[in-house]
Amino acid sequence: MKADEMWKVSTGKGVKVAVIDSGVDSNTPSLRGQVLVDEVHKAAAYRATEDYQGHGTSMAELIAGTGSGGGLKGLAPGAKIIPYRIAFPELKDEAERKKALNSAQAIRTAADSDVQIISMSYGAITDYPEEEAAIKYAHSKGKLMFAGVGNDAQKENQIGYPAAYPYVVGVAASDEKGTVGKFSEYGNYVDLASPGLGVPTWCDNTFRSYCTGQGTSQATAIASASAALIWSAHPDWTANQVLASLIETAGRDWAKDDPSTYLGYGLIRPRKVLEDSNFNPGAADTDPLARENARGVTGVDTSNSPSPSASTSSQPPKNASGGQTSAAGSSSDSSDDNTTMWVALGAAAAVLVIGGGAFAVVRSRRGV
Repeated sequence: MKADEMWKVSTGKGVKVAVIDSGVDSNTPSLRGQVLVDEVHKAAAYRATEDYQGHGTSMAELIAGTGSGGGLKGLAPGAKIIPYRIAFPELKDEAERKKALNSAQAIRTAADSDVQIISMSYGAITDYPEEEAAIKYAHSKGKLMFAGVGNDAQKENQIGYPAAYPYVVGVAASDEKGTVGKFSEYGNYVDLASPGLGVPTWCDNTFRSYCTGQGTSQATAIASASAALIWSAHPDWTANQVLASLIETAGRDWAKDDPSTYLGYGLIRPRKVLEDSNFNPGAADTDPLARENARGVTGVDTSNSPSPSASTSSQPPKNASGGQTSAAGSSSDSSDDNTTMWVALGAAAAVLVIGGGAFAVVRSRRGV
């Protein structure tokens, strides 16, 4: 993605990103000064800076980490993070679960703040009316929303929410060559692809070492950071225009009006926007996903499923209490199925290097 070149134009400065997740530890070396704890609405402040899983902190670092102290340097190190803590199945304490926000509450709270981007690296297979209503509310407030499409393509490949809701950009995971991950779920709700294989994250909530893994969670965070870079360079643009610019410049070898079931409109390439100071993002009030949002999810075609391979994570459905799971997997995943490589960093920096090459032809037409 040529981050060093993009940072000469934009680092994401002035853009605030809501990270709805397992909490964000604001004391990791990479996130010190990057998390605007005081700006979290009181209703969302309960332990928002205590990450019970390590997932939310990882996503925040991929977006806005500074790289200090051997930590991750995110794609938009000038952006700021506002955390919203929700209950995934890994949060076992019942008292804490009751105090945590649910997804719909977190989205509404973020919508009422001055964040511009809402990053949601989680999902479930159930469509909840209150969650969809919150998404529509956030859209009405001018927010740009990203969510992972899920990691179960080799198992059931069921439709994932909130990625499948109208006005949410569903993000698939690809490698540095643009090939879709075999685990990355597919369907007509996939809008864009983003790097999501071989991406470092914290191994767990002890924050002692990083692991290298894969998932649409990581892809979502990097897509959110890409939007932050563009919005910082063009602060007068609307969410529609930022998204339109990502779609227009996405890497693809197919017609733009024939989006892929696996990769949507293609692999994000924010540098293509940043290197053109005269880039035309289109009308401020034109929804670049109007066709998809009007049609809705039409089902998932499994006839062209990618060939099986080992997946690092799974995405189980919501539990009975309405909790959700992070798109990076659950602690209950079998160790036999976990191909994550464990890496102890020590004092060495883990600066995130994100590739963006040509696409492989693994795709299928969505159909209209």
